[in-house]
Amino acid sequence: MTNNRIYLDHNATTPVDPRVLEAMLPYFTQAPGNANSRSHPFGWEATSAVETATNQLAALLDVEQDTLIYTSGATESLNLSLKGLAETWKNKFSHIVTCMTEHPAVLDTLDYLERQNWKVSRLPVNSSGHLDLNELESSITHETLAVVLMWANNETGVIHPVHEIGKICREKNTFFVCDATQAVGKIPVHPRNHGIDLLAFSGHKFYGPKGIGGLYISTQKPRTKIKPAIHGGGHQGGLRSGTLNVPGIVGMGMAAELARKEMGAEMEKLGLLRDRLEHYFLKHIESTSINGDLYHRLPHVSNLCFKYVDGEQLMVQVNEVVAVSSGSACTSANPDPSHVLLAMGLSESDAKSSIRFSLGRTTTMDQIERTIQIFEEKINRLRNENPVWHMHKAGVNLDE
Repeated sequence: MTNNRIYLDHNATTPVDPRVLEAMLPYFTQAPGNANSRSHPFGWEATSAVETATNQLAALLDVEQDTLIYTSGATESLNLSLKGLAETWKNKFSHIVTCMTEHPAVLDTLDYLERQNWKVSRLPVNSSGHLDLNELESSITHETLAVVLMWANNETGVIHPVHEIGKICREKNTFFVCDATQAVGKIPVHPRNHGIDLLAFSGHKFYGPKGIGGLYISTQKPRTKIKPAIHGGGHQGGLRSGTLNVPGIVGMGMAAELARKEMGAEMEKLGLLRDRLEHYFLKHIESTSINGDLYHRLPHVSNLCFKYVDGEQLMVQVNEVVAVSSGSACTSANPDPSHVLLAMGLSESDAKSSIRFSLGRTTTMDQIERTIQIFEEKINRLRNENPVWHMHKAGVNLDE
């Protein structure tokens, strides 16, 4: 590995914080117990470690400890939520509402449920990435089981008005399932305050290890009932059987503790770095624009369209030094343009000209300045090689 590379793809995954790794290490070797082994000190030690981590996560989310269960990550949590709800309530409800800009972990799961005869409404968004709350309210009928919407978009950083969404769901007596993968640990996320019934998250998105995630299950209404997808031993209240990943849970707990203590200062720092990046590009690189809401978004995310530049070519030009992406890591092998940006009304060419920058805990101003220099050089080179750019500069109306 080289130290001069710049990592600006933190929405795909974050590096494990060294303090998180330090907390995890004993549970691989010195304290190898199974948290379900209650007959000896090794098991007691593992159980105590899980309880500590659960308290740390509960403090970050401002929830009760018994509302949290552990999974392998947000994708599993979302599958458990949606399939578990559907299986539990299939004889009473038949309809689910979501949004066109959701993550594939939601959209693909709902595609599956459609094949099981569920009806799914996929609401459109405007050019800022927001859905119409009146349309959301009117889409909920007596057949609607749940509304499924993310807290913050993984590609644009746009933050949905979760409090208003939760209020609508409460008034309609409909479950609110929230994918908070990109929000937990980055901004304050307190599901109890917003009427959220099920909330999914992943440790590796906020400087914890990969392979561990969680699901918040509200107890505020009559308890949110879901059927398990994994059976065998009745662990975690029967909702998710299997031996607990103690090192992973410890790591995610420590990551939550660090986020709770450091989030405010980190948000401020990353917002300043993000603004520097954006302001330079908007001022100095012609035909550059920001995708999404400028005001209601995550402080560390910028999705920029550099018109008349092929985004894939641009990433190839810079990837030896700067790591960025054109959208979700889960669909990075798909050559099609981002479904999120298309839903926001971007043309196919503009969607393919867009790059996501997602900053993180170790990002420095020096790295931002180097990124600016590298991108400016490569964009100018690619445009000079692009005949469409020269037609644009000559005043040809390319929209006709």
